[in-house]
Amino acid sequence: MIFTSWRPIAGAAAGTLRRMHTRREQLTKTALLLGLIALLAGCGGGRGNDTAGTTTAATGAGENLSGRIEADGSSTVGPFTTAAAERFGAVEPDVQVTVGVSGTGGGFERFCRGETDISNASRPIKDEEVTACKDGAIEYVEFQVANDALTVVVNKDNDWVTCLTIEQLGAIWGPDSKVKNWNEVDPSFPDEALSLFGPGTDSGTFDYFTDEVNGEEGASRSDFSASEDDNNTVTGVSGEKGGLGYFGFSYYEENQDTLKAVEVDGGDGCVAPSVENAQNGMYKPLARPLFIYAKREALARPEVEGFMRYVLDNGIEVAEASQFVPLTDEQLTKAQADLEGALG
Repeated sequence: MIFTSWRPIAGAAAGTLRRMHTRREQLTKTALLLGLIALLAGCGGGRGNDTAGTTTAATGAGENLSGRIEADGSSTVGPFTTAAAERFGAVEPDVQVTVGVSGTGGGFERFCRGETDISNASRPIKDEEVTACKDGAIEYVEFQVANDALTVVVNKDNDWVTCLTIEQLGAIWGPDSKVKNWNEVDPSFPDEALSLFGPGTDSGTFDYFTDEVNGEEGASRSDFSASEDDNNTVTGVSGEKGGLGYFGFSYYEENQDTLKAVEVDGGDGCVAPSVENAQNGMYKPLARPLFIYAKREALARPEVEGFMRYVLDNGIEVAEASQFVPLTDEQLTKAQADLEGALG
């Protein structure tokens, strides 16, 4: 069972029994059926099937997992973890997974206080967060689980911009920026008010974007509509003709009927955000890794170990289904080795 605001997956349809013509036949066939069910349960056959992936999640033969896993953190990584949890729930229905989206920074605060088992992060853990975890006696393992193409978006009706340079993005989002109109970004753009939307300061997306675009993590103008929930950016940009915002690639993929992605020129020409461009290094500098941090103490619990094994063994399928950029073969091999090393 998964407690989350994201969509549940559909269950498998039950089969039907053929009509039986006599009471005697009913009793006989019912007895046979009950005996077969008992036999399958004793062999481990009573476990659910993962309709989206075939990898077994349990850590021991015939072992049904149970328990609760608490995850929080990045709103960008949240949909990935939610998708993995939904699929894992089809294999291990007695494991309850909750997925919060308080932002990368907010997630690490809870994680380092020992309140969660897993912390989703759209950036690596910071030095001060490492210290907080050390002070809280929290040991952890970092796993890269996917890639991302941080995406700049405008309203679907915006017909004047197809590409922005990093310098133009810096002029818009810089901490001292006074740009309020599109024609101040480029004189060829129309006299249209610029409405800005983006993640809040607890977001790893905010940290990454400001570092890459403005040259300093956290350096940004403050007069924009900020939210830890990226759906608010979707709503804001799609509702304003002059709207502009940024978030993870999956949010654009889910909302491309109302939003338009802007190509980014990082110095080598305009490049569109895409799975291929994020993996091949062309989408610079806004391609980035995405992480799950797992508490070592939690990994000792069979349900957490089983979940992390499922995440990595089925990571490519989960990433593609939830519209993330999958790991490369090399990245996946390293993540799996990191898990085996953590389990000792």
